[in-house]
Formats: sequence, structure tokens, C-alpha cells
Amino acid sequence: MVSENKGHVLMKKYELGRLLGQGTFAKVYHARNIKTSHSVAIKVIEKEKVFKAGLIEQIKREISVLRLVRHPNIVQLYEVMASKSKIYFVLEYVKGGELFNKISKGRLKEDVARKCFQQLISAVDFCHSRGVYHRDLKPENLLLDENENLKISDFGLSALAESKRQDGLLHTACGTPAYVAPEVINRKGYDGAKADLWSCGVILFVFMAGYLPFHDPNLMEMYRKIGNAEFKCPNWFLSDVRKLITRILDPNPETRVSIEKIKENSWFKKGFDAKRKNKETEAQELAPQDVNAAFNTSQINATEEKQDIEKPEMVKPINLNAFDIISLSAGFDLSGLFAEAFFKREARFTSTKPASTIFSKLEEVAKRLGLKIKKKEEGVLKMEGSKEGLKGVLTIDAMVFEVTPSFHLVEIRMTNGDTYEYQKLWKQDMRPALMDIVWAWQGDGLST
Repeated sequence: MVSENKGHVLMKKYELGRLLGQGTFAKVYHARNIKTSHSVAIKVIEKEKVFKAGLIEQIKREISVLRLVRHPNIVQLYEVMASKSKIYFVLEYVKGGELFNKISKGRLKEDVARKCFQQLISAVDFCHSRGVYHRDLKPENLLLDENENLKISDFGLSALAESKRQDGLLHTACGTPAYVAPEVINRKGYDGAKADLWSCGVILFVFMAGYLPFHDPNLMEMYRKIGNAEFKCPNWFLSDVRKLITRILDPNPETRVSIEKIKENSWFKKGFDAKRKNKETEAQELAPQDVNAAFNTSQINATEEKQDIEKPEMVKPINLNAFDIISLSAGFDLSGLFAEAFFKREARFTSTKPASTIFSKLEEVAKRLGLKIKKKEEGVLKMEGSKEGLKGVLTIDAMVFEVTPSFHLVEIRMTNGDTYEYQKLWKQDMRPALMDIVWAWQGDGLST
């Protein structure tokens, strides 16, 4: 097994340095190319954890995306290597760290905010031209180099244009709540480019104000504000910036301003070099052509192979990776924020059980109640009644959102059929049957 100790030489090419950061599935180290002395960042991913979490396709997609988006304002992928147990992303080392750290000390000066926003829009526009949608744009995923130039990082939740369904839209609800577009929250399908642009608008507001336009300790109240675009610009915003932000933070994606129009804005254009060429990174040829190479079966141990073969349709939770704004208390009750009619069709609860346990329980209960498992998607289990009711066949969606790897938010929603029939089934049968996986109910419109 390859270890990652400071001073260790990895693959006879890179000397590992200090730990820069770590997450659930990966650690990132500073490293030095022994031959060139060039500094890089190496992201070390545990294969076993990736297989167990069902994230193989996500890792492959991230490799594919990083090969496509080679731009001066995007963190570059130099190389991908693999051992039997680990995958190594060799990435551009961005010395300045997260832009979030700079903003946490106060709002940016207008000229600095404009420069960062210009570079953000330039990079996002380039991504969209390559059919790539980031889907998790936020200051924590924006880095600064030693010259204060912005670099977009973390394409782990990104999507490619080919991921769109027949309706031409994306459907996976993902991103960070405070930055996510209203159409993503509604989960009726969304244009990835327009959703990214909304996030850029939130980021511009944060640059200029030093705080979020939509913020509330109650998640559902914040979602309501996002859906209605309820925000107020501080008095130090100039009128042209107010107008620009208002046009970007338009809750209707059809009328939301385009990137082309943003580039025509007088405030945006100041000092912007539209003819700046996209310089390619010096190590472009090192990016792998085969995204499957890192998962070559000859490098995977028997346990990992078995997991991959036996669970090809494992349903993964939807990762809304910044639910830290949720109060993790049993008193977190959302029921007062919605109309009574809405909650007759929908219920939520939190669970400390693993996602696999939650999905297994949902399937078990569905089968016990004579409901057919109609369709499985990322984070969604669709259940359907066996007979026609007063208003058609009863259809129920169960959606599992990952708050942390050990804490989930589950939403049960009736999407078709008779409300009375659903209420009866839910109150008398389904709700009691789910009790052993429930940590706290979030208000389901039914008396307890």
C-alpha cells in the first residue's frame, strides 16, 4: 500500500509535502515534481471508499470534465495516476488559497470584486462552450493565485451536456443551498448554464456586500426567499451593479440575463480584456485519454470487484454538500412555512442511518404495501400503486439528501393520484413502518 507521508516520493515522480485539506473520500497534499521542481497539488482518493459510496461514475466524469476545461481561470489537471488502492489527481497548485477566506474578513473592494467576477464569468462561459456545467459555484470553490487571479476548482458535482435527458434539461438536485438556483430547488429540470449563472449572481453579491443575499437559519424559509428572489442590495451598491445583480438573480430562468448581455454591461466591461487568449497549461498532454484507466479492474482487489458487480443499481443520496445551515435539533420543524394543502402531499424526516439502509427500508415498505418500484435515479426512489384510483394511479417519490455521510434528509412526496388515498396510506401504513429509521420528523401535515 502506498502511504502519503511528508517527504514520501510518489510514483517516483512527486515528493509529497504538507496536507492542504481533506474530505470524506480524499486528501489533498502539496507536492513537488522531482524532475522540474514545479509545485503541484495532489488529490489522493481512496478507491474502496469510492466504490462503497457508488461514486465511480462521478470520479470518471470529473476526469473527463477537467480534460475539457483548460482555461487560465480554472485549476488545471496535469495527470491522473493510480495504484491498486488509490487514485491520484495531479493538479495545478494555487498558492493563494480559497477566495472565501478573503471574503470572510469583509467585502472586496469594487475593483477587486469586478476583476474576480470578470474572471469567473470568463471561465464559466468557457465551460459552457465545452458543454460543462459546474453546479456548485461558491467562494469556497474559487481559489486565488499569487497574483490575485481567480481559479475555479472542484468539478465533483459538474455535469456534461450529454447528461441531459430527452427534455434537454438536467434533473439532479445538487449544489450548495445558499447559491443554488430556484429551478434546481423545484426539481422539475433545469438548464445547467442558467443555473450556474444564478450562482455567479449570488457570488457577485457576496463579493460586493460581504454577506449572502439569501440567508436564513431555516432552510425552507431560505428556499422560499430564493424562489421569490427576496433580497435587498446594501446602500453602497452603485445603481449599475444593482441592476446587473437583479437581472442575474431573476427567478425565471427564461428571462434571466445571459452571459453575452453581462459582458455588454458598462460596469462589467470596465478594464475587461475580451480578447485575452486562453493559454493552455504546459502539461496538457499529460491529461489521460482513457477515464477508465484509474479504475482498471487489474488494479482493483477482489472485495472492490464484488461490490461493483453486486450493486450495479445502488441508489445514491443526493449530495447537497452544505446543509450546515440546518439546525440539527429535534425541534427543526418546517411545517409552519408551507400552506396546508402543500403538506398534505409531502412529508420530511431526518435520519442518522446510512443511505443504503434508508433506501432498503423504503423498498421493503413499498413492497409490503403493494407499491411497485417504478424507477430508481440518483437519490430518488419512485413508487407506484398497483391499481387506478379516483384520480389515476397513486405515485410517490422518495428523495434522500445527504447532509453529511451520517445524516440524511428524506422527503416523501405524492406526485400523482388522489390526496385522500395518499393520506390514508401514509398515516396508517407508511409513516409507522418507517419509524425505525427516523431521527426527527420535519412536519408532515398529519397529527401525531
